[in-house]
Amino acid sequence: MIEFRSVSKRFPDGTLAVGEFNLVIPARRTTVLVGSSGSGKTTLLRMINRMVDPSSGTVEIDGESVQDRDPVTLRRSIGYVMQNSGLMPHFTVIDNVSTVLRLNGASRRDAHARARELLDTVGLDRALADRYPSQLSGGQQQRVGVARGLAADPNILLMDEPFGAVDPIVRSELQQELLRLQRELGKTVVFVTHDIDEALLLGDQIVILDAGARIVQQGSPDEILANPADGFVSAFIGADRGKRALSLRQTPHGMIVVDADGRTQGRLVEDPSHAAAQRGSAAEPGPAAGGGD
Repeated sequence: MIEFRSVSKRFPDGTLAVGEFNLVIPARRTTVLVGSSGSGKTTLLRMINRMVDPSSGTVEIDGESVQDRDPVTLRRSIGYVMQNSGLMPHFTVIDNVSTVLRLNGASRRDAHARARELLDTVGLDRALADRYPSQLSGGQQQRVGVARGLAADPNILLMDEPFGAVDPIVRSELQQELLRLQRELGKTVVFVTHDIDEALLLGDQIVILDAGARIVQQGSPDEILANPADGFVSAFIGADRGKRALSLRQTPHGMIVVDADGRTQGRLVEDPSHAAAQRGSAAEPGPAAGGGD
């Protein structure tokens, strides 16, 4: 479990990125931080692995403040996947994936063996192991980035706009791949995006942020779709426009999500372990809300 306790962050130029932020991120679930540019979501993500330190307050992992951990050791124990993959261009795929393992003391042979297993895990052909990032498609590079993030078998996986730089078809494939991986691996995933459709698809818990990381609403996708907290949330989730005007409808077989044309977009379920799979169609690809953080 990750917990933010009265966290704030003011940068040297005076910008208040985060103000008095409190949040509990449950273990083995996907929490999505979603908001437009300047909402502080990436700053919050980077506080977890100490790429950014708070100005006040604490971030805790299982009750221990990250400030009490050596930042290098902490980062090597947490998976991190970023936009544009962040791969080292002069390393082959297998060396990129095995980097953290080698830094943690694994032999080259053992690290490469584990890296090949991870290529299987993320759906990449092992024949790509000796290629360089420039020889891969954007989607393949992102899969390598996910494999590298999983290399040390971390309990926590941080994902900062990981699918934002690929085309919509590849993005949809990568989203489905993440859902599959989470069903199989059960990591504590913290996912940052500005795309509400992506948040509704991937999140067990969604946290909608306004400027200064003010929490406007948090809850499951079903809760947010059913009961937007205010006009800001309604506008952000697109509840009042076009095909994204989603609403709930009671049927003899249970509650369903329908669009503005009355077409079924998903079904609400009681069992949270199946929620992500059941709501896969509830988030059709659409225009992103806002820019990057």
